[in-house]
Amino acid sequence: MMKAADPEIASQTFGDPAHPSVLLIMGAMASMLWWPEAFCRTLAGKGLFVIRYDNRDTGRSIKYAPGESPYTFDDMADDAIRVLDGHGVAKAHVVGMSMGGMIAQLMALKYPSRVVSLTAISTSPVGIDTSHLPGTTEAYMKHSAEGAKVDWSDRAQVVDFIVKDAHAIAGTAHPFDEKRIRAFVEQDYDRSGGFLSATNHFMLKGGEDWKGRLGQMTAPLLVIHGTEDPIFPVEHGAALAEAVAGARLVRIEDGGHELHPDDWAAIVDAIAAHCQAQISAEPDLDTPSAIVK
Repeated sequence: MMKAADPEIASQTFGDPAHPSVLLIMGAMASMLWWPEAFCRTLAGKGLFVIRYDNRDTGRSIKYAPGESPYTFDDMADDAIRVLDGHGVAKAHVVGMSMGGMIAQLMALKYPSRVVSLTAISTSPVGIDTSHLPGTTEAYMKHSAEGAKVDWSDRAQVVDFIVKDAHAIAGTAHPFDEKRIRAFVEQDYDRSGGFLSATNHFMLKGGEDWKGRLGQMTAPLLVIHGTEDPIFPVEHGAALAEAVAGARLVRIEDGGHELHPDDWAAIVDAIAAHCQAQISAEPDLDTPSAIVK
């Protein structure tokens, strides 16, 4: 556990702290465990120092009463900086998924000197009009509405719903492994002490100061997006790549809103190559000056 001033944020690292740093930011209601340990170790094996952390209201980080969260998207971007500070990292490659991709975009805009490169996975551009893009699929909206009937203090109900959610966001490229997902969700639930506070993520506001400024992003951008993403259809990834000069879009064919193990090789290779391109361009890339265990 790392206490990064206030609030308290839990984090974990993989790899050699002398290597270039990569910060992983996960999405709504998801703790750091949704960046699986094996994924993190594989990425670290590419010569990177990998940091994952629990967003507020998830995992072992600070939690607030449901419906009473005193923070915004901007605060969550600040949290990411606090995590880097806590690990003595001056600047890092940043990878964000879903809501974490939005936080990462704000981070890159608000703190350009701290973000060497940005990889945005299964997310949508911030600060620009996306009303013309395809919306969340009807099938997923129908599933999501069932969440209102869940007693979020009941472990069995919550685990069942999250497993169904994982199935609903999955693509068709690979079989859905319900047994593996259920065991993982149970682990995450028990480690987090439940997901009731995590519902605060659906009430987040902020980022208004950055409207219309996405094109000002200076961090080299890689966008990774599944072609069957039911939450943010792939057109959202394409719009993000189009909004930032020099950005590149990697499509995961028939992939969903997920980090499926069978896609890890392609995703890790794309992230590592994107980081390496910046490392080669900036050979004296930061080395952490102090590491918090």
